[in-house]
Amino acid sequence: MTSSRRITIALAWGAACHGAFAIGVGLMIYHLFFGLLQSWGAVPWPWAIGANLALLTQFPLAHSLLLTPRGRKILALIGPDERLATTNYALIASLQLALLFAFWTPSGVILWQAEGALFWTMCAAYAVAWGYLMLAILQSGVQLQSGMLGWLAMARGRDPQFPDLPTHGLYRVTRQPIYLGFALTLWTMPTYTPDQLALAVLWTAYCALAPRHKEARFEKIYGDRFRAYRQRVPYWLPFPRKAPQDGETPAQ
Repeated sequence: MTSSRRITIALAWGAACHGAFAIGVGLMIYHLFFGLLQSWGAVPWPWAIGANLALLTQFPLAHSLLLTPRGRKILALIGPDERLATTNYALIASLQLALLFAFWTPSGVILWQAEGALFWTMCAAYAVAWGYLMLAILQSGVQLQSGMLGWLAMARGRDPQFPDLPTHGLYRVTRQPIYLGFALTLWTMPTYTPDQLALAVLWTAYCALAPRHKEARFEKIYGDRFRAYRQRVPYWLPFPRKAPQDGETPAQ
């Protein structure tokens, strides 16, 4: 492959990835704010239950599968260059988000809706949750999280340089600020519906459990360094923790 062709393909892949990211996150921000009442799915009821359930589960299932050794091999095989694996991961995740929030079939039921000063309070909480999530993504390595790492490495003709173990900023008070921030966005909107609650319950459970697999991978990569970090920083919620006494097992 010539240099000009390699760069052209890399830039095209990057544009597709970041365009899909903007669309997927934009749809999520918009439709979550309205409790999924504004989504455009039109599957007749009760068939909509099955369609919504499929949309609800496809993201965590594929998201986790693609992080396994087999999943990473699949990502490397997609497209013209294996260096695009991380870009492919972000692209697929973005398309999954867009699929869910665009084609969810709303129930039309409102359980609770904030009004007056409480409405603006919830709007502020929603904005803070998204700001927290974006800051966590930035501090964890924005090139990796956004998919830029892969296409940029291909364009430069180099191997991807993965970021080091993040231990600064938000990572000083919780080991999983991205998953925590993602969960916060599911509960801070001013409109609650059965649709939103189903999404929030299932995806919050995923956000609490899925990082276990990520941490097992980190332990293999970073060894004692990660174990020391895990011992001093809480897993999810940033609660203070006491140092383990002699003979005690460190908190996980």
